[in-house]
Amino acid sequence: MQRTGVGAESGGFGQRIMELADRLAHWSESSDGLTCTYLSPAHRTVAAQIRDLMREAGLTTEIDTVANVIGRYPAADSAAPALIVASHYDTVRNAGRYDGRLGVLTALILAEHLGRLGRKLPFHLDVIAFSEEEGVRFSSSFLGSSAVAGRFDAKLLERRDAQGVTLAAAMAEAGLDATKIPALARRRDGLVGYLEVHIEQGPVLLEEGLPVGIVSAITGSVRSMVTITGTAGHAGTVPMARRHDAAAAAAELVLYVEKRCAQAPTLVGTVGKLVVPNGAINIIPGRCELTLDVRSGDDATRDAAMSDILSEMERITARRGVTIDSQEVQRTAAVQCSARLQKVLADAVVGAGVKPRHLPSGAGHDAMMFSGLTDVAMLFVRCGNGGVSHSPREIITAEDADVAARVMLDAVLRLAETS
Repeated sequence: MQRTGVGAESGGFGQRIMELADRLAHWSESSDGLTCTYLSPAHRTVAAQIRDLMREAGLTTEIDTVANVIGRYPAADSAAPALIVASHYDTVRNAGRYDGRLGVLTALILAEHLGRLGRKLPFHLDVIAFSEEEGVRFSSSFLGSSAVAGRFDAKLLERRDAQGVTLAAAMAEAGLDATKIPALARRRDGLVGYLEVHIEQGPVLLEEGLPVGIVSAITGSVRSMVTITGTAGHAGTVPMARRHDAAAAAAELVLYVEKRCAQAPTLVGTVGKLVVPNGAINIIPGRCELTLDVRSGDDATRDAAMSDILSEMERITARRGVTIDSQEVQRTAAVQCSARLQKVLADAVVGAGVKPRHLPSGAGHDAMMFSGLTDVAMLFVRCGNGGVSHSPREIITAEDADVAARVMLDAVLRLAETS
């Protein structure tokens, strides 16, 4: 079935998405790569750029009190519920230009296209560029989407960045009023659903020759900050048997995480940051700081691994005479995507002449925050370079971006027909 607005005239979607992604990548905290972390000058400039693009597309637009950029393509009935199509605009350090932003720009292009056609929907189409998904600056992901989903944890306002600035202070400096965060929460009866386009961040679609895939589930994660305290000493004068080396204890822990998390096919564990503060070549490390990220598509599998890792920490402290303090900083449950919305996306994928492929996501996404509030679904887009992401080597093609945009447009119109 051919739907109005899904056809030959949409063929330029992909090229425009690529051009806009290049444009937004001009603003970065570093001169030798793309870095855009929460409320940095680059981040605030990109928010303003996205706001202006939304306005040019004819959307009613605002930057809310956590720096989400929200554009609404209104329904004819102002009391209608909303379909959210969204992703994030912040990045990791030394990032690629499509992680998160592909979803924002795809949603923007769809709304712009519908406005050009004058096609009204039975629901508001809310295009949202979430301000902070990666968790780089304050070590906590989903700040923007958790606020809109009514899940923002006020304790995070006291979280400090590497310079000792609290989240509350950073928001105040940017002119954002943290007391208004609760008012951002959406209600269940005000939503039709949540859709998100995202690069796959993996090699499955690339290896199978498919431009897009339908996400079946999103992995759940536990993140912790771990501090190991031993005894610093002279590298030449303390005998090996009498050392309480914090870095050696950390090495044992890292290897245990690797071994334990290799025991289940959906389980992964990562020590992504490992630091010896004030370390020197001739000093036995007295302190070591590391991060721990354990994920699985099944919460019970993940939690069993975390329990074993914590038990191993106790054994390491006993063997080496060190202390280990592990502080959990984030826990997200695994999410099963809506069967109804998966079918809508699969039908749209078939309509685009592509074989539907369902696959789980090993990465977390803003969509997770809306699980339990409304139906959620995601469309993955093929990555090049072996599926690499969180890297300047992250690439997609204009052709694949175009397929994704056409699929999403078709999916939105299918939802309009049944609403």
